[in-house]
Amino acid sequence: MIPYIAVIVTDSERKIQWVNDDFTHLTGYSFQEVIGKKPGEVLQGAATEPEAVKRIRKGLEGHIPFKEEITNYRKNGEPYLCRLVIHPIYNEHNVLTNFIAFEVDVEKVGDKEIPLLEFKNKYQSSSLKGEDGIELFNRLKSMMQEGRYYLDPKLSLKSLSDTLKTNTKYLSQVVNLHYGDNLQVFINRYRIEDAKGKLLRDELSNLTLYGIAMQCGFKNKSTFYKVFKQMTGKTPQEFIRDHKKKEFMRKARTL
Repeated sequence: MIPYIAVIVTDSERKIQWVNDDFTHLTGYSFQEVIGKKPGEVLQGAATEPEAVKRIRKGLEGHIPFKEEITNYRKNGEPYLCRLVIHPIYNEHNVLTNFIAFEVDVEKVGDKEIPLLEFKNKYQSSSLKGEDGIELFNRLKSMMQEGRYYLDPKLSLKSLSDTLKTNTKYLSQVVNLHYGDNLQVFINRYRIEDAKGKLLRDELSNLTLYGIAMQCGFKNKSTFYKVFKQMTGKTPQEFIRDHKKKEFMRKARTL
């Protein structure tokens, strides 16, 4: 007999957007009863292991694929041991959009291998899957968000590794695992988000596009144009034009 494999899709804030029929068979909850809620709010109860909850939270916050076993509860109050795998999902611009979880009742499957609950990760045997990798990635994000290191056009893997007191190989692996792409794409994401804000500021309208690109850490105009189009699907000029059009329509609706 094929076991029920519950599938849960959440948004990036971990609120349920969709569940399959097997989820209802496994838990007793219908789609209408769980949509918009977090899985833990629905499924966890008195016997749920705090350490398992903590590990799941760290995995979700670190945006990494992971396995776990945890005691969940069906709608009728019956506890069951759940084996799960959770994967982060990114869009074409490497922005986290969703999480997808596959879950089974351990009592029903025993030691049987379930393909959907298996995943191969090229860093699986490394210490990156532990808390050290998550902590390093969080420090790196802090450097970008608070320290705005991305503004330095000479920023490199070596200089960041030195600042973070780690080695280039380890930092590169951390970024690949927790972000889903290489360091240059990670840095450019911050540069583009900064540029998008500056392009729409009236007080900076006297600057050329190249001038704004330089303010955001890009070395040359061609790289800025290329990266901007890759990450937004538009050229800088199209981005500005579309924004002005939306603003015009918004103001017109208020008249």
